[in-house]
Amino acid sequence: MDPHAKHSMYYSYKLAVLSKAMWKSVEKDWQNWIKPFHLNLNEHHILWIADQFDGASISDIASYGAMHVSTAFNFSKKLEKRGLLSFSKKQEDKRNTYVCLTKEGQALLHETMRVFNEQTFNVYQGSLPIKEIYGRFPEFSELVSIVRHLYDDDFIRQFHEEPSYNKQLESTK
Repeated sequence: MDPHAKHSMYYSYKLAVLSKAMWKSVEKDWQNWIKPFHLNLNEHHILWIADQFDGASISDIASYGAMHVSTAFNFSKKLEKRGLLSFSKKQEDKRNTYVCLTKEGQALLHETMRVFNEQTFNVYQGSLPIKEIYGRFPEFSELVSIVRHLYDDDFIRQFHEEPSYNKQLESTK
């Protein structure tokens, strides 16, 4: 085998296995966090994105949530049936369907944020030794660069902007 191809294959394999292990832990922690609210990860993520955008198109949710458009639509419909989201069309854009949090959806999302407990998140706990040594959490600049090339700057921007729920939670303290 060509040494370059072998190196490429090993790099891809290593990244895949590390990503899978990290996601498995994050997924378990996230599901345990939102289970009392009768939400799954996709539903919670949709509520979160709709809140960040103060309303978002289904294609925005799919893009920023790294999910298929049909997944974004189907889970959004479930949230609508629960009274947590509302669907609409914009006067100037009849082609796209937009979702907005209802008051109930916003209250539920903010309640999930309020009860978040970092002590129950294994990835957070696993990052503490790095914070103790360097005085900060990992910044993931190399991973962000890879993802930026796979997606785009808009996708990455969501990690640099303060979500609206942070501002609202701070004002209630």
